[in-house]
Amino acid sequence: MIGREALVAATSRLTPISDTPRLEAELLMAHALGVERDEMLLHRLDAPSPDAFESLLARRLAHEPVAYITGRRAFWTIEIEVGLGVLIPRPDSETLIEAAAAHFRDSGPARILDLGTGPGSLLLAALDQWPEASGVGVDVSDEALAFARRNAARLGLAGRALFRLGDWGEGLDERFDLILCNPPYVEAGAALPAEVADWEPDLALYAGADGLDAYRRLAPAFAGLLSPGGIACLEIGAGQEEKAAALFAAEGFTIVSRSDLKGIARCLILSLDPE
Repeated sequence: MIGREALVAATSRLTPISDTPRLEAELLMAHALGVERDEMLLHRLDAPSPDAFESLLARRLAHEPVAYITGRRAFWTIEIEVGLGVLIPRPDSETLIEAAAAHFRDSGPARILDLGTGPGSLLLAALDQWPEASGVGVDVSDEALAFARRNAARLGLAGRALFRLGDWGEGLDERFDLILCNPPYVEAGAALPAEVADWEPDLALYAGADGLDAYRRLAPAFAGLLSPGGIACLEIGAGQEEKAAALFAAEGFTIVSRSDLKGIARCLILSLDPE
């Protein structure tokens, strides 16, 4: 079977489990060929389908995320290495970078903190956005931090990014111009797609019975970590805007929300009035 025929067949097989079956088939085919997707689409469709494609497709049909199969995921202007043990970055989280970019414009933050950094997605995207900035990424998982450090090195950002093991902001004695945070916010017991629930780490997904446990920890900590004039960009789940915002309003923050591409409130932008 030639490549274009294999893609049609794979798209049909993936349709029951994927919202983007053709795209996923193309990404898996490109990975099997060892080329970028554009190269595959332009020059390899009439070549024989690679032997490895069927085994990759079988993994996806068993609900393994495409990003784990290929080992990478595009995020903002960079590409992040991912694998078992780390949360896969999603387009929703780019809303935080968009919010920060709109706030700082060309000036940019000097120091950035990413709490719950995972594979370093938010911090490294921000450092790529602002070449003069440096920052710190904190995570409770050594496994996630190993991914983050490899990503920083591969992107040429290791000199500006420090990754440390920690429990949110505990032990930090510095203030930051920009705080980025995508904490767990899924309610315990919530029904998630198999590719999420069965593969991605529970620690990065679930946050108590109402999904707000992480926000309760973070709300009293942010004021001591934020520089005067700085902002914190915090990801929230669908329908959590009112309850999450109330926790931070009680700590004196002024709050504006920003929606993702689907129109869902996805980011709380937190600031403190000058004293």
